[in-house]
Amino acid sequence: MKVLGHKIELLTGLLLHDVTMAGLQELRFPEEKPLLRGQEAAELENSDTFLLAVDTDWKEHDIETPYGLLHVVIRGSPKGNRPAILTYHDVGLNHKLCFNTFFNFEDMQEITKHFVVCHVDAPGQQVGASQFPQGYQFPSMEQLAAMLPSVVQHFGFKYVIGIGVGAGAYVLAKFALIFPDLVEGLVLMNIDPNGKGWIDWAATKLSGLTSTLPDTVLSHLFSQEELVNNTELVQSYRQQIGNVVNQANLQLFWNMYNSRRDLDINRPGTVPNAKTLRCPVMLVVGDNAPAEDGVMADSGGLPQVTQPGKLSEAFKYFLQGMGYIAYLKDRRLSGGAVPSASMTRLARSRTASLTSASSGDGSRPPACTHSESSEGLGQVNHTMEVSC
Repeated sequence: MKVLGHKIELLTGLLLHDVTMAGLQELRFPEEKPLLRGQEAAELENSDTFLLAVDTDWKEHDIETPYGLLHVVIRGSPKGNRPAILTYHDVGLNHKLCFNTFFNFEDMQEITKHFVVCHVDAPGQQVGASQFPQGYQFPSMEQLAAMLPSVVQHFGFKYVIGIGVGAGAYVLAKFALIFPDLVEGLVLMNIDPNGKGWIDWAATKLSGLTSTLPDTVLSHLFSQEELVNNTELVQSYRQQIGNVVNQANLQLFWNMYNSRRDLDINRPGTVPNAKTLRCPVMLVVGDNAPAEDGVMADSGGLPQVTQPGKLSEAFKYFLQGMGYIAYLKDRRLSGGAVPSASMTRLARSRTASLTSASSGDGSRPPACTHSESSEGLGQVNHTMEVSC
């Protein structure tokens, strides 16, 4: 398998004294142990066993919200003012199928031990979910976002760092737009911010008449190239989607996702009074992801599954740039510690100098600040764009 690197483009509302956008350059992070295609499928098939063997401290909750129950699993407890990591999966999956590989990766475990982690399953998508009754109205994408403050309140989180994939990324972006004070940062993988047009809607309807629901969902998760060339991984997901997720419930979620509206957001400063995310954002897309054009690419449509090492490293830098995790052990540096200054060096070589103060005392790190005033820029934020 060819090992391809990481490209990170750090675009920010912060200004520098002497660095301009023309100074952008490509950074590459070599992957030490890339997953082989066969390994991907084997890990997916054994994901439940691996979760039970390693993560016995996960606790399940069913939380009442204004739009129905949400199934949530959580590990750890809130640590001072430090945010919780809250995830939301893609359509056709649940938190296990979507995030097990990523969160069980060794480097990611080194990161998450500093945070409480909360996985949210969309209504009726969790393992063993009962089928919704006839006539049940599945929540809209906006209502799915409006269910999340109940989760935050239930566990006493002050704010969260959201990690979402596909439909889950859309929900978290909408959540951040409606409740900006509850969101400290976002990692959005394969997000498509655009609603379906009439042609897309018709194509989806036609596909539903000629294909099974799992096959229709697979075309959302993977590109045509992957569906043809990565048959082991695709077949594993076909079986899991068909056997683990309740098909009637999945159809309702799929229909609602395809009825979504445009997020209608803009980068700060691009248009007057732009509606924009007020928190730092890391955008992630795979080279072969169907959502590549919509997002902004060596892994496929599920970068958290096919390249967890690269994604973990990018996430580490993202957190350090926000002022969290001053020191992290890195197996590739003889077990030494990587100081938060590494993020500062990365930023200075590109477009921003981010605050990287330690938050070991549990206090919320200071927000990123302008180095000088700027006309036309909106809220202070920064965006990492990662293609892997």
